[in-house]
Amino acid sequence: MAKDLNRGEFLKKIKITAVIFSLLTITNSASRAEGFKSPDILILGDSQLTFGMGRAFHDFFKNIKTHCSPTSTQKRNLKKLGSMSVNVIGVRSSSLQTWSARGGKAKAKMCKVDPNWKINARVYGGRGQNKGIYVQIGEGAAYNFCQRRKSAFEAMFSEDYYNPKLLIMSFLGNSDKRWAENKAKAKRDIQKTMQQLPPNLPCIFMTTAPVFKKKTIDLRLRAQKNAKEAFRETGSRCTFIEGLTPNTVGASLGNKKHFRLNESGSVKDPFHPNKAAARNFFSIKKKNICNAIFNQLANK
Repeated sequence: MAKDLNRGEFLKKIKITAVIFSLLTITNSASRAEGFKSPDILILGDSQLTFGMGRAFHDFFKNIKTHCSPTSTQKRNLKKLGSMSVNVIGVRSSSLQTWSARGGKAKAKMCKVDPNWKINARVYGGRGQNKGIYVQIGEGAAYNFCQRRKSAFEAMFSEDYYNPKLLIMSFLGNSDKRWAENKAKAKRDIQKTMQQLPPNLPCIFMTTAPVFKKKTIDLRLRAQKNAKEAFRETGSRCTFIEGLTPNTVGASLGNKKHFRLNESGSVKDPFHPNKAAARNFFSIKKKNICNAIFNQLANK
């Protein structure tokens, strides 16, 4: 009888311990989520940020004062950015449509785990991640963007989560055909995006850097034109910056030095500019980017 009682007490203790462990696990998970700190400057983009451009974006916006030589008035406005902490999130195969979709194939590009790679994004900034680390969107307290019946934008900008003081978006490639062929679709993507962003959030939209081949650049130039007109026609408050200009295209079109090569010396990846191309791109676009930052902060 004593043995039976001891066994019962033992089992009871195991159950109590299991409950306590579960509560501690839940508490720790909540604590990790609560411990997440939103960056002051948030940069979102596609695979160009994942491969080649992400570090340059992080470095430029982390050092706005150095790159932009602000006036005394502009320095005061920069104080609106707090400590000017910067996070860059580059999600491959993503677009404004991907970030604003509440379901379907577009959202799946953001949230479905690739069976081979198991990851779909690269991030810079926060906790010493200046060299970039690979993550899967939807996994981890900092990337909890895959919630039911919500878009990634809506999940990101929900209460007590991401609350940046400046948003930069850099997209084009995954919408090039869609936007080039139909400006109405560009307007639809932009309208949905603006509806889902916090109403008082200063924002900049940049089309991505030029690629290697002329055929692709020509398509993206048409897409960029329609996107620029769509931003204007929808009354978007974001500043629009053209990534494809005669100077940026002239620097990268057919230039092997701006793209990754294979052992034979031919271009291995014609869609993603390398670090040299990224530095050149920011050198050319610096004035436009600086003006956009100061204009957005002045209007805040």
